[in-house]
Amino acid sequence: MNEFENALPSGGPAKPAPKPSILAEKVPRYRLFLLLTFGWCLLVANATLWHGPSTGLTVCVFVWYGLFLAWKGRPALRSSRLLLVYNLFLALTLALGSNWYFRYWNLLALAVLVPVQIFAETAVLPWWKSAMFLERLFLYFWGLFGNLWACFAAAVPSGKKGDSRRTAAIIAGSAGALVLVAFLLPVLASADALFAAATAGLQEFIRLHFTADLGDLFWALVLTPFAFSLLYSIQNPAEKKIKEFAVPALDGVIFTLILAALDVLYLLFLAVQSAGLFGGPAYLEARNISYAEWARSGFFQMVGVTAVNLSVLLTALVFSGRSGKTWKAVRGLAAVLLAESFVLLASAAWRMTLYVTAYGLSFKRFMTYWGMVMMALFLFAAAVKLVKPDFCYCKCVFPLALAGWLAINCVPVDYLVAKNQVDRYLNHESTVVSVHYLVYSLSYDTLAQLGRLDGDAYLSQYEGGWWGRDEKLSTILDQRKASAQKQCADWRSWSLSAQLALSVGS
Repeated sequence: MNEFENALPSGGPAKPAPKPSILAEKVPRYRLFLLLTFGWCLLVANATLWHGPSTGLTVCVFVWYGLFLAWKGRPALRSSRLLLVYNLFLALTLALGSNWYFRYWNLLALAVLVPVQIFAETAVLPWWKSAMFLERLFLYFWGLFGNLWACFAAAVPSGKKGDSRRTAAIIAGSAGALVLVAFLLPVLASADALFAAATAGLQEFIRLHFTADLGDLFWALVLTPFAFSLLYSIQNPAEKKIKEFAVPALDGVIFTLILAALDVLYLLFLAVQSAGLFGGPAYLEARNISYAEWARSGFFQMVGVTAVNLSVLLTALVFSGRSGKTWKAVRGLAAVLLAESFVLLASAAWRMTLYVTAYGLSFKRFMTYWGMVMMALFLFAAAVKLVKPDFCYCKCVFPLALAGWLAINCVPVDYLVAKNQVDRYLNHESTVVSVHYLVYSLSYDTLAQLGRLDGDAYLSQYEGGWWGRDEKLSTILDQRKASAQKQCADWRSWSLSAQLALSVGS
């Protein structure tokens, strides 16, 4: 026996790893779900590619979860069931409202929350660990790209080369035939008038339907392997998962210096603020600063500053070593920073209220109020974390954030903004109404309030001067209602908000 034979394992040369395959008894079920997945991808291509996040996407999300429940079954975890219901509600808001800000924000929220929910039972990290987002992201992309073979294994389960080649030949031949017929039919029609007359109806049908349907079919075929790979990975999760790790304890001196610098900076800032507040207009005018301008500015920056403070505070409490005098110093300086953050937030709310009193509500100002409320709640949770260092901050804040976003989705923000501006105008508290902003920048919910104004008045009368085409308010509202009617004519772009707008003034 030579040295090369001695180097081999006792069982002989290592055999190559077997190719992944689907058990024969599961083939019928997998084929059925492959067909259903293709139908869902066809729905996605038809309902969302050219219509954005609207009712079409709502239907797609509901159908996806129907497919998910049929494939996986009822989620065992209560948190997974609650998040499933939450995601369905977010999808429903796309069909209820017509505010594009909320639609795209909810689309982004769904893009994050759907992977979190569907992998809730296959992940290692619980939902209250912040690192679970990275784990869910890994599982999601592994699901999309890690099991692409499953689609073809379900379509050709025997693994025979002849079956595989025959299936590929049928798909390629059918696609080639459709493309060539669609291309050559109009060419032949242009070459012969009699043939053109005989196939006029067919050409019109192809022009109106087949061209778009062919595009939908193409995208459905592209998306199906990825969607089916994702379904397959839900029942056959990846072996490589993110493991829990111990949080490293850093030297508390780092955070002591950072927190001390911030505390001194904010004390100086608040001292200057107090001088302006108690000194009054005379004190500010002596420094060539308008009191109204000073009081009504800076609220957005202050809200942003409190968010930075919260991040620094939590980082210090989590990563600082919890022993010795430095830990006591970190907690003491963090308490000062937390108190300063509350004062800054209160100052921002006061400034915002002065601004709204002078100029009225807008969508951005309304959402800033909501952001202030949420930031105050997050700061209160941070205060609990400061008192009880072992308190699980994310376990409290994650549900709080979801509940806050759910609440603001239930509030008719655009309606309230329009009502505030119209009420101020009718009560002679303001001489202008931002008609163009309310009509074209916000949703159809503003039309009901704008209908309270005189429709025969021109846009320049409400805007306090207008540089564009000056039209009557009734003309602008009619144009907006025509746009709502056009959206309601197609189920993919329909919304309850647009439907209700059609009844305004009737």
